[in-house]
Amino acid sequence: MIRFKLNYIITSFILLIAVMSCTPDQRKALEATDKAIGTTNEIVIVADQNLWDGPLGDTIRYYFETPFIILPQPEPLFDLRHFTVEELRKEPLRKQLRTYMFIGDLQDNASSTAQLIREDLREENVRRAKEDPTFISTAGRNKWAQGQLQIYLFGFGEAALEENIKKNFPVIAKKVQDFDRKQVASAAYVIGENQVSSQTVRQNIGINFKVPRDYKIAVEEDDFIWLRKETREISSNIMLHKIPYTNKEQLSKEGIKEIRNQLGKKYITTEIKGAYMRINDEDLPLFVETIQLNGSYALEARGIWDIVNDFMGGPFISYLVLDEENGALYFADGFVHAPGVQKRDFMQQLEYIFKSLKTS
Repeated sequence: MIRFKLNYIITSFILLIAVMSCTPDQRKALEATDKAIGTTNEIVIVADQNLWDGPLGDTIRYYFETPFIILPQPEPLFDLRHFTVEELRKEPLRKQLRTYMFIGDLQDNASSTAQLIREDLREENVRRAKEDPTFISTAGRNKWAQGQLQIYLFGFGEAALEENIKKNFPVIAKKVQDFDRKQVASAAYVIGENQVSSQTVRQNIGINFKVPRDYKIAVEEDDFIWLRKETREISSNIMLHKIPYTNKEQLSKEGIKEIRNQLGKKYITTEIKGAYMRINDEDLPLFVETIQLNGSYALEARGIWDIVNDFMGGPFISYLVLDEENGALYFADGFVHAPGVQKRDFMQQLEYIFKSLKTS
């Protein structure tokens, strides 16, 4: 017992000496910190009040609150919250959120945000920002809590800062979305995978597809499966279909539209006689682009659907994946019906689910 206490004292003393010999930054990294909180697609803008209220604030909102493609009612790409440095210091809980973007004019010596950016960048990087016109932003992690992303966007003078916001928007948007991907995945597979349904998809459709456990099979046929998740606020649906590949015209905007409309007319209806689902590309456009999905050539389509002879509608996302070796096309479609509910996050979850699709 005496030997144990002596060893404990010696070990504690050695650890104390080791911590005291660390640099301030190393000691900070060793400190236990809280876990960051917050929602997907939320960015906390840290900027001086006069910047936020002026033209630069309008520029930030114009880019980062651009509408998410494509929804029946406009929803922003990101939800923005604004705090000044003084407001952050006044309320410590405001430092526990997930994603921060510090925006400051480093030429303004009276700016508290610029001062904070200088302190975090350090002198050598501030000097670099003056000399290198391409160095206009940087990122960090876990400034105040574990699981945080910090983005620093700066310039010398308001004109330069405005230009840097415009230039860096695509890069920053992707960085935030990549950072949020783990949260999106957790929401999409909140209770895990439905391995029985995943096996059914492999057998019937011939693809590897990770079905979330809260989706149930509504229709099952040799080359078609309809999966549904029903909650109080939303009906989320997935259609999977295998089609023989005959010509390149199938891999076109008209081709993917025809496939979806055929399935909508055959399978999706309501209690009203003659009602069926179709793509509504009159009220909002149908966006189609070519992508690579897990190494396979594919089309991605986004648009809105409605029900002929009934008052229902919502957004959808579709993929048409080519398996040229086996002479097949795989159609995967997700759509939601959620009246009065924001749909952006649900569509992001469907998009994430479809990224699990792999041809055999």
